[in-house]
Parts: sequence; C-alpha cells; structure tokens
Amino acid sequence: MGEVRAKVKLTNAIDEGLVRRGLLAKEQVRTYETDALVDTGSVSPVLPSFVVQQLGLQTVGKRTAELGDSSVITVDVTESVGIDVSGRRVDLQALITGNEVIIGQMVLEVIDMQVDCMNQRLIPNPAHPDQPIIKLK
Repeated sequence: MGEVRAKVKLTNAIDEGLVRRGLLAKEQVRTYETDALVDTGSVSPVLPSFVVQQLGLQTVGKRTAELGDSSVITVDVTESVGIDVSGRRVDLQALITGNEVIIGQMVLEVIDMQVDCMNQRLIPNPAHPDQPIIKLK
C-alpha cells in the first residue's frame, strides 16, 4: 500500500467569522490549497509553520505529541482552521510541526470519509455517500 493523499483547502476560520460580522471583506479571507497526506495513525490535523503563517493563524497553546518513532515532542496549537476535503468541511485546531499538511482521524471522523487503500484515495463513507453523518453515541 502506498501513501494516500487528498486535495484540501485550508481556510482561516477566524477570518470567516470576521466576514460574517461585517468586519472583513470576503476577498481578504486567507486560504491555502495543497495535496495533504492522509495518516490514519495521526489523530489531529498537522500544519507546517509556513502554512500557519500563510493562513495568518495564531497559536493558542501547546500540546505534547507522540511521533511515529515513539519520541515525544511539545508543539504549538493553532486557532481554528477550516479543512475542506471533497466539499466536506470541518473546523479544528491543528498541531504545528513538520513540513507537510497531514489529515488525521479527527478530520476523517467529522467529514465521514474513509481511506480506500486499494485505490489510494479518500471516499465518502458508503453508509452515508451524500452527506457526512457524525456519530453521537
């Protein structure tokens, strides 16, 4: 199995809130588009610092994170970023580290998409192909 990547559009969710309040023009909302690595072993979304800077996101705290090699690091956490994959959207905080955008389990659960390993792509949950359904139980 090779790596799975997905086209994502990241949006500064604070900018969008300012647009809704009439405090910022829609054209000023900062966005970033890329092919993100889909990592089912990662829980949180991960953004490299250059993407955080381009989006104008502020840090709101720190978290301790365990890497794939079992080492533990402390990373900064962003304010909310909008993550859009195939028209399905979630707003979450992200961890700041590394050199590429990573989509983890939190994103996959909320947008209700699954990894199709055979075809190396993301697909909508076959039980809910038309819209994401969030489990509450």
